[in-house]
Amino acid sequence: MQNAAFRALGLDWTYELLDVSPGELPKALGGLRREDVAGANVTIPYKQAVMDSMDALDAEAVRARAVNTIVRDGKRLVGSNTDIAAIGAAIASVGIDPKGANVVIFGAGGSARAASVALEGAHVTFVSRHPDETDLPGRVIAWDDASLHGLVRATDLLVNATPLGRRDEMPIRPAALPRDGAVIDLVYVTGGTPLVRKARSLGLRAADGWEILLAQGARSFEAWTGQAAPVSAMRDTLQP
Repeated sequence: MQNAAFRALGLDWTYELLDVSPGELPKALGGLRREDVAGANVTIPYKQAVMDSMDALDAEAVRARAVNTIVRDGKRLVGSNTDIAAIGAAIASVGIDPKGANVVIFGAGGSARAASVALEGAHVTFVSRHPDETDLPGRVIAWDDASLHGLVRATDLLVNATPLGRRDEMPIRPAALPRDGAVIDLVYVTGGTPLVRKARSLGLRAADGWEILLAQGARSFEAWTGQAAPVSAMRDTLQP
């Protein structure tokens, strides 16, 4: 997607994958300070781990306590969060007004935090594998909490901010999906995740990770290049 955007604007740039182990993270971040590097995206599981290595953080990264985009500014690395605006657009697309809405977010990492910032004013419950070890801006319950299915059934919006769905698995049984609410899945797979497919088959409003990927990617592109993102060229590379 990013390489297509560079080609569309005639930029001799490349976007490359770095598969980094935890022990290699400091070295990888140090490499971003080279003059031939414009920046990077950060994904699971490092959106919070990179924060201490940034020289500056933008306001949204501070609010979310997560970084998904890094821009090299001279010798400085500036961390930002383009997930928030992208998730906010998805929330609007499914017709949810966050103020006063009841929301369940699956997950407790950087994407879940970004979603909670985009949902400012909502009543948020997070579902975490380790609820006693998390510091999140809302109620936190475990996956085996007896109230989980009832909460999801009655919620206005369900957000999946976990990797569940990448291997065609459902994060929750279909009978527990919201009765009248909406579903947003941050996971993107060809053909849609089981969660999104099932929600749509039940007539629920749903948004998947493809549009969120495109929206956050376009904002990252603009941060690195200072140019408007060629969104059509970027969208043409995706495989929803």
